[in-house]
Amino acid sequence: MLDDLKEILDIQDLDMKMIRLMRVRKERQKELQQISELRTELHAQTRDKETEIEELGKNIQTLEQKIQEINAKIKKLETDQSNIKKADEFNALNQAMTQAERERIAIEQKVSDLVDKRIAEEEMLAKIKESLKSSEASSMNLEKEITSSIQLINEEGATLKEQRDALAVKANPSTLQIYDRLLRNKRDRVVVPIENRTCSGCHIVLTAQHENLVRKGENIVFCEHCSRIHYWQESVAEDSVVATKRRRRRVTASA
Repeated sequence: MLDDLKEILDIQDLDMKMIRLMRVRKERQKELQQISELRTELHAQTRDKETEIEELGKNIQTLEQKIQEINAKIKKLETDQSNIKKADEFNALNQAMTQAERERIAIEQKVSDLVDKRIAEEEMLAKIKESLKSSEASSMNLEKEITSSIQLINEEGATLKEQRDALAVKANPSTLQIYDRLLRNKRDRVVVPIENRTCSGCHIVLTAQHENLVRKGENIVFCEHCSRIHYWQESVAEDSVVATKRRRRRVTASA
């Protein structure tokens, strides 16, 4: 296995952790946004309902004033009628009074309907305000928990970045540049082993010649299908065995 890839694999492990953290942070930020949007929506509903109730009140007041005007008109007609002596004039005033009565009844019905509607809207407003109050009380604790979670994610991410920066100094600059470019494009593991002559990144079968090149580990070998960098899985295990043997030798020598 190429020595250049050993540092890159360690860097990749840190990058994968940071990518997972960023995804979790994004989800948590999305939760905060949803809470804020819900609160904003409830406030908007409250304002809209209050405006609607206010308009209903104005309409009711206007109609009630109209009823008062009709009552005054009917009273005047009654007064005029008492002073009339001719039958045709009396009948004309009587007809006007009947028409005014009908108009008043119709308006009173409208007032009654509007009052019923205002009562229903006021009940709805009370429910919205109660929902808003409950939502604000529960969301405050949730927002604190989410904010605290995001802070911990940021701290963990900063620690991982420090570790990555330290490893990046030791890595081969050209190999690291290739790795970074692939990582920006895929946002996933880009240095992957071959398993059963198959790329473990795109899961497409590779040629025997390609596998042999990866086994030799003399140069960086890219997947012909997904452009990921390949390494031979057993080489990692072999490196681990060699390192273990070296440690045992040092312990034996010191003993």
